[in-house]
Amino acid sequence: MRRRTLLATALLGAVAGPGLSAGTARAADPGPSVTPTGTTRLDAQALFFVSYDGLVNNNSFQKNGLLTYKGYQYAAWYTTDRSAVVARRALGASSWSTVTLAHQLKSSDSHNVISMGVSRTDGRLHLNMDSHSDGFFYVKSVAGLLDNAPAWTSAVFGAVQTSLDGLALTTQFTYPQFISTPEGKLQLSYRVGISGNGRNALAEYDGSAWTALGEWSSSTGTYTSAHGSSTARNMYLHGIDYDAGGRLHSFFTWREQNGAVMCNSGGITNHDTGYVYSTDRGRTWRNDAGTLVGTTGSSDTVAVTDAGLVVDSLNPDHSLMNQESQSTDSTGLPHAIISYVPGRFGQCTTNYVTDRTNNGRAFHLRKNSSGTWTKTEIPIALNSSQRTKLVLDKYDNAYAIMPFGRIAGASKASGYTDWTLLYDGSGLNAFGEVVIDETRVSQDGILSFMYQEKSSGTTPSPLHVVDFRLPS
Repeated sequence: MRRRTLLATALLGAVAGPGLSAGTARAADPGPSVTPTGTTRLDAQALFFVSYDGLVNNNSFQKNGLLTYKGYQYAAWYTTDRSAVVARRALGASSWSTVTLAHQLKSSDSHNVISMGVSRTDGRLHLNMDSHSDGFFYVKSVAGLLDNAPAWTSAVFGAVQTSLDGLALTTQFTYPQFISTPEGKLQLSYRVGISGNGRNALAEYDGSAWTALGEWSSSTGTYTSAHGSSTARNMYLHGIDYDAGGRLHSFFTWREQNGAVMCNSGGITNHDTGYVYSTDRGRTWRNDAGTLVGTTGSSDTVAVTDAGLVVDSLNPDHSLMNQESQSTDSTGLPHAIISYVPGRFGQCTTNYVTDRTNNGRAFHLRKNSSGTWTKTEIPIALNSSQRTKLVLDKYDNAYAIMPFGRIAGASKASGYTDWTLLYDGSGLNAFGEVVIDETRVSQDGILSFMYQEKSSGTTPSPLHVVDFRLPS
């Protein structure tokens, strides 16, 4: 999603191009394009089962199931016997070295993904896995693993734990997302509670110990639609990412606990796209206008009743998807992908999977340099209930990586109005959602994503990583 996250930008630093002498005309920046450069196979027999319309190895909210650091790419998944596997390859290499961890997936639940993170202060790789409103499993590598690239064996990983080095956090843990801070610390974003009644929280690793920063979103307050009211909910994040200037951004949607807010019980209670940011490493949160709306670890957290949170209004009747995608451009302006069933197909969805598959569309939502928000429909049918991911290249062209590995693009020069299909996914046989390497584009101009081939029942299927060169 983010070509300019601090995890990425701290890796190689900014690369300056040749200066232009006075009066020299600059050629127009290229528009979006993708050139396939190769596919590698991670596993011929990856674990396969469909749960919540998704796969445990390819749920796009993983952060990160695939990442790049200092010339190596890392991937994590569950293999056919349910064992957790982590792999490494040198960038551009055709083969991966794998290590099987001492953990097996405890339940057939696609929420129970593996997410990875990098603590630059000590060069460790961290993994959090196998949780859905219950306990988690955590393992970290030896210090310096990512800096020195020693032999890739099980000896470089510590024991699997059920806490963060003794920090327990919560017994209702879901959606681990690792974020690298500008200083090289590592933060962990997660949900406390359950769907429809949960809060977002943060923990932080400084190179020696983990600290719980606390919860920063609220589940309380009354939301009222045209159909009814709800007094409990959770904030689903489209992402949580630092830009190159150190601001922490997060788009989100609310999910209500009470189905009375919907026009039909077959829909989904998600509503509205909101946006907040933090300038102090997630300690406090502000709305788009800059007003303080929450303090992490306090009784005043970001709530549905706070003013100025919504940047795109939508009621719960259109099957708005949660946890889609976000990015920031080279100037620090936030972008997101959201998706739902537009009103031209009706004002009440009655089966969110079927209706999204038949009529769902993705939209590019962004903040302009003038401070206003613009939303553009991507004119390609989803043909899926699942999520789309967002990547920006070095020229701030936008790429939407859609279900089945299809790639659409739009140019910055057009104001992101010229969305077109660049790659149709032919030959991938991808199941649906894909896992993007959010960290790689800024390092070598390659869009890289992990996908799993379609299968049926619980028959294992191959898991791959495919690479595309973006404009240089």
